[in-house]
Amino acid sequence: MRGTSATRAGAATALAITVFTLLACLTGCADRDNARPSVVVTTNILGDITRRIVGDQADVLVLMKADADPHSFGISASQAARIERADLVVYNGLGLEENVLRHVRAAADSGVATIAVAEAVDPIPYATDESAGALDPHFWTDPHRVSKAARLIAERVVDKVEGVDRTAVRANVAGYGKEIDDLAVWMKERFAQIPEHKRNLVTNHHVFGYLAQRFGFRVIGAIIPSGTTLAAPSAKDLKSLATAIREADVGAIFADSSQPERLANVLREESGLRVAVVALFSESLTEKGKGAATYLEMMRTNTDAIADALRGRT
Repeated sequence: MRGTSATRAGAATALAITVFTLLACLTGCADRDNARPSVVVTTNILGDITRRIVGDQADVLVLMKADADPHSFGISASQAARIERADLVVYNGLGLEENVLRHVRAAADSGVATIAVAEAVDPIPYATDESAGALDPHFWTDPHRVSKAARLIAERVVDKVEGVDRTAVRANVAGYGKEIDDLAVWMKERFAQIPEHKRNLVTNHHVFGYLAQRFGFRVIGAIIPSGTTLAAPSAKDLKSLATAIREADVGAIFADSSQPERLANVLREESGLRVAVVALFSESLTEKGKGAATYLEMMRTNTDAIADALRGRT
């Protein structure tokens, strides 16, 4: 009897283990079947563009918070894990996201699909000699390149993210592209109000080369003579730029809103000229209601600020 009882108990235990295993397998399979596709985006500017393209077809995780600096922001361990599990990673490239690129490269090496947007939209060299030979990652100041970027992202989503409605994604990018085209026309008209001899740009660092090329501005220089905010100017740099400002009769210095204006104010004092310091949203979006919650809003805000400043209305 004892042997029979032991046999029955063993059989019951084996059956319970088998049922548990089957249930676990079924639950895991169901989770995988119900999981939504995911797209991870490094910067918040690209994040806004990508969300407009993807719509409700996939989850979009944007790593960079509002008002952050793309050159220096970092991510958590859980965010790094999300990169590794993504169906697609959208990143700027050309060295912009200096603290995040190693995670993107690791994901790419493990087979995750990626797209380096700036590298695919005809990048240009920096406008001045300090960064000779280096390509400028700040392509988004040119709406024509953003329109091309949106189309490239859409095609990458269609090709690499399983489960999305291709027709919906392509309809999204077509509608958004029309909004960007309208923005470009408006910017051209707004900038046309600035006399040509006043279209001179001085910024915190080299960030408006694409805008200058597209809309006929001249880049006089930058307080930080580099494409990254992680560099620092020397006294010689400031003196040289002050001389250039004086010679070009520059009417305003444009400082990124995410960075302190201290250096711009130092330069203004160094130049000995009455030069306005005007804040722009050049590298990061803001929270809603702060002036640059979307790419389109950021560009309109900046365009108005530049046009008003260089026409002498500040």
